[in-house]
Formats: sequence, C-alpha cells, structure tokens
Amino acid sequence: MVGRFDYWVVLGGMRTGSNLLEEYLSAMPGIESHGELFNPHFFGKPGEKSRFGLSIAARDADPIRAVGAMRTNAKSLPGFRLFYDHDPRVIRHVLDDPNAAKIVLTRRPIDSYVSLKIARKTDQWWLGDMKTAKAARVPFDADEYVSFLNTLAAFQGDIAYRLQVTGQTAFHIAYDDLSDPDVIAGLGKYLGADGPPDPERVRAKVQNPTPVRDRLTNPADAEAALLSIAAPDIGRVPIHEPERGPGLKMFRVCKSAPLLYMPIRGAGFDPVPDWLKSVDPDGKVDSGLTQRDMRRWKRQHPGHRGFSVVRHPLDRVHDTFCRFILPAGEETYADMRAGLISRYDVPLPPDGSGEDWTLDRHRAAFLAFLVFLKGNLGGQTSLRVDNTWATQDMLLSAIGQFAIPDRVIREERLAESLQWIAAEAGVEAPPLEGGFRVPSPFPLAEVVTDDIQSAVEAAYRRDYLMFGYRRWAPDQAA
Repeated sequence: MVGRFDYWVVLGGMRTGSNLLEEYLSAMPGIESHGELFNPHFFGKPGEKSRFGLSIAARDADPIRAVGAMRTNAKSLPGFRLFYDHDPRVIRHVLDDPNAAKIVLTRRPIDSYVSLKIARKTDQWWLGDMKTAKAARVPFDADEYVSFLNTLAAFQGDIAYRLQVTGQTAFHIAYDDLSDPDVIAGLGKYLGADGPPDPERVRAKVQNPTPVRDRLTNPADAEAALLSIAAPDIGRVPIHEPERGPGLKMFRVCKSAPLLYMPIRGAGFDPVPDWLKSVDPDGKVDSGLTQRDMRRWKRQHPGHRGFSVVRHPLDRVHDTFCRFILPAGEETYADMRAGLISRYDVPLPPDGSGEDWTLDRHRAAFLAFLVFLKGNLGGQTSLRVDNTWATQDMLLSAIGQFAIPDRVIREERLAESLQWIAAEAGVEAPPLEGGFRVPSPFPLAEVVTDDIQSAVEAAYRRDYLMFGYRRWAPDQAA
C-alpha cells in the first residue's frame, strides 16, 4: 500500500482514553487496529494468546517480527497501542522508525492515576453505556502517585527526546480532545484515512465524569500532597460535552437600535426577541445572519451592546423536560423519548401526560431524566447532548468564539437588566412582557424535592460552579 506511513502507534498509558481513541481510529475507513499488541499478559485483546500466526512466546522472543507480521497481514493502514509498561524494545523501534505514525496521547496525571485505581477496584476497564457503569472511591497515596508521575515523566521525556534527535514529528492529542470532532478529523488527515469515523462503531464512553475529589476517600490528603509537588488541583470539573458553534443563526439584532441578543439556547419560550421588536424604532429584528452580516451590522451601529441571558439550571432543565421530553406531540423529541424509555428506564407516559399523570409520577420521571443527563453530559451515553440541555457554560463559551457579550443577564433580574442595557445603548425601552417558563402539569415549586435538587447539581455541576448558582428556591424564580 502507498501512503505517508506504514503503520500507526498510539503512545500513551492506561486510563488516558486510549480505548476511545482506538475506537475512533478503527472506525475510520482505511484504518485497522490491533489493540495492545505488546501487552505482557495478552496479544492485542484481553484473552487472546496468538495473532498473525504467532504465539505470545514467539512475539516476546522477537517483537519486531510481530510488527512486520502485522504490516504483512494488513489490508489497510494498521496500528496498535503502546504503553510505557510494554516491551521497551518495541518502544525504541517505533520511536526510531520514521515510517511509524506516532500519536502521543496524554491526560492529566491525577485523572489517570485515580481512574486506574478505580478500574483495578471495580475491574471495569471499558464502558459502553452509563447503565453498566461502576462507581467507587479510592484512597490517594502520595508515594504511589509520585512513583506514577516519575514513570510517566520518563516515558514522555523519552518520546520527546527520540523525536528530536531523529528529526520526527508526532500527532499530539489530549484526553479532552477526544470529544472534539475537528481534532479527530485532523488525526484522520494525518494518517491518510479515507474518511471520518463511522459513529455507529464508536461505543466507548467516559467512565469517570465526576471531579477527582468525588472519587477519593481522602481528598484533603490528596490536595495537600498535590500542592506540595505543584501538581494540578483535584477539584476541576471535567468537560466531556461536545464543543458547540456560536449559533450565529440564532442571534437577533435590531434593525435600527444598537442592540444585539446572543441567546444561550434552551427550551424556554424566549421573550427577548419580542422585546427587541418593541425597542426598535422600525419594529424590526433580523436573524439568520452570517459572520459577515454581523460584522457589517456592528460597523453600522456604533455604541452597540450585545447581551446573553442565563437561567438557573433547574428552571432551564425542567422547561426542557416539560416541552420536549414529557409530551408525545409533534414538537417533542420522539427518538430521544423512545431511547429514554427503553434504554434508560425513564418512566415517561407513552402517549404523553394526561389526567392520570400525578405529581409523584412527574417527580419520578423528571428525577430519572436528571440521572440520565448526568451521564449524558459526562460523555457516558450514546444519545446526543442536545442544545436544550447542554450546559450554559459550554454554550456561552461557544458564543465567545465569535464575540464576547457586553453583559450576561440572569433571568431573575431580566426585566430591570434589559432596561439598563437599553439605556447604555441610548434607546428607550418598554417593560418586558412574558417570561421563559414553559407550561407544566405542576408548578416547579411543587415538583422540587431534595433528591431533584441534588440530581440537578450533579448533572450541572459546572454551571453551578461557573455562574455561582445556589440551590433553587421559589422566591428566586422569574
């Protein structure tokens, strides 16, 4: 076969996301994978003792022969994963071979260390769906972690040095990049794949989406130890959501007034576009603009003000539930609804809520939906992360790819804040009419329980952290 490389190798370690990365690679047309070809305990996959007509003993006697056998038997570009505790002869051979495409996979060491301990405790090394996820808390051992760091640093240092002295380059990819389809597409181009990965063949999911602190039995000891060696903090909330575009098509601009609304998408009935019409002297609001259109509008409206609105996560997600998940009408997400019922045990009424829909049933279904969302936003399900329930932090960050809002308004202060921003833009504005709230079979104040509050906080931990939200209370609702 003719190509830039003869084979590829993922250089990483246990619990760095290599299973998911390999699934992406093997799902690309023109790429084939052979697992951990030089794992001391198996040959490629757990339980396998032979491959390419070679036994483990034959492989270990002449590991470079196994690399050659892989290439000889390949029908497309082959490759494998190679870790720091695999055969050092193969590591040296691969690093010195310019015909090997090197993919260097890294992850925060503390995340890998804790994930490794959890996997050893639960014996779960791969996850296809959150329903089978096993959770555990493990102790942090400072001496053990320092040894882990030293091993990892030596391996990564050797990779960097060999690449330098041999004049080679590698494709570097971090654990957090695995949720970025553009990075995965770039990797495919680097290898010369014949197309993007088939999503139906990518089944691996994130196993531990929660912060490291929540996975440790002694987080205070870990924090102190990490500070002493200047390591990253353990309280960082990981991001496993797919990245978003800025959503320019959803932006709203007044034709004459210098006001730009940059909505954070959700399920609520947004009252702001109608307010913009009442503000604009011509009563007109434009949408569906391109970046070029937006830049021209900004030039034509000096002194313009752009703003976004954030909502309490509980208000927002309950609107999503009541508008798109609970009903069974044309507007609802029929495919998502079916998956929630059949695969995630969300007790939704098959034909939508009717007269027999009780408060207890509503609470149970909403709580089950929230449990699903924790896994969904944590990258543990095969169902999409929809814009209506994606974290506001992620959506606001996406808006910032195009422009930073002058003001981020909180829903509970929406009416007065709109008056302020209109005044800053030099226009008079009538009072806001209406609100975001979606009709519900029961008032949210009646629906909320301590379990529901906790489930929302678990699913939207990042929004609570980044926006400073506290537990929802009826008196703060807009």
